[in-house]
Amino acid sequence: MLEIYAGDSAMKTIKENGISPDLFSSFLAASGGPKWFTLYGLDKYLFSEFFKNREQALNLIGSSVGAFRNACFAQKDPLAAIERLAKNYHETTYTAKAKPAEVSEKALEMMDAIFGESGEQEIVDNLHFKAHIIVAKCNGFVAYENKFIQGLGLAKSYVNNRISRPRLNSQYERYIFQSSHSNLELSDPDNIPTSRLPFSTGNIRNALLASGSIPLVMRGISDIENSPKGMYRDGGIVDYHFDFEIKNPGLTLYPHFSSSLKAGWFDKSLTRKVRLKNYDNTVLICPSAKFIDALPHHKIPDRNDFVTMNRKQRMWYWQKVMNDSEKLAESFDQIYKNQQLNQIKSINQLLA
Repeated sequence: MLEIYAGDSAMKTIKENGISPDLFSSFLAASGGPKWFTLYGLDKYLFSEFFKNREQALNLIGSSVGAFRNACFAQKDPLAAIERLAKNYHETTYTAKAKPAEVSEKALEMMDAIFGESGEQEIVDNLHFKAHIIVAKCNGFVAYENKFIQGLGLAKSYVNNRISRPRLNSQYERYIFQSSHSNLELSDPDNIPTSRLPFSTGNIRNALLASGSIPLVMRGISDIENSPKGMYRDGGIVDYHFDFEIKNPGLTLYPHFSSSLKAGWFDKSLTRKVRLKNYDNTVLICPSAKFIDALPHHKIPDRNDFVTMNRKQRMWYWQKVMNDSEKLAESFDQIYKNQQLNQIKSINQLLA
């Protein structure tokens, strides 16, 4: 059902200390839209049981829907928040050939679901679960809302990235909206320009919305409060599945919907792998190929489901995936409680 991979240093630490929530100082949550439903049960388990009553700080780092999930985890009742997000996303419906304005309006409703009555303040005040929202600030043609001009900019990005990922630096900057109490240390070998700004109740909603604002599909967010003027879009553009090193002591827990990791949005169709060195202290948890094959349609959900299925079909399918995702939580719980360290594989076989 579940596969667990660990970097060399993470494997050594776990063999010496066993599996323990106290080993982890960081948590990664990737982009991927409805692919996330595969992790729904695991998310609920991790933040209602595994990390329950945790006293040490945990850096929550995410882009797009990963940032949405982390915004739930940093609230006083993470289980209620993640259930609100799942319900809203599951029930979201668009008209045929929906325009960016419509998709963005639906995303605003999703923000309401995520934050509930007091979520913004709870996230800002949380000293233990520290959210970090990754957003891509766009320069040049990709900053335009005109679809043709934006499309030209994205085509340039694709070519630039295919040649070399650092060539994206002329078009994008990484902005991390973070807890004012953050001590997160990152090292990016691609040297994507990175700025870090404290979020507040005044800008966290737009920062989170920007992190999930998919190019061409949604409107970008311009001029986020207390931030440099400009156009902000989906954090997955630069950090789809992440390829930076977390320098803080401790391990990183990374529940992911796949064992395939891609640095940025433009890497999805490329064979380029993320750097093994950046995952030395990481524990990756993902569904097995057998689990995925047993799902309806033998795949995990994706945004194409909005097009290829009618509302009733899609909602049944997504609900079935969410129900089945509880099996991943049960599997991890058994591995943890019984300390089945032999179930952990080397991440080298994925990235070397």
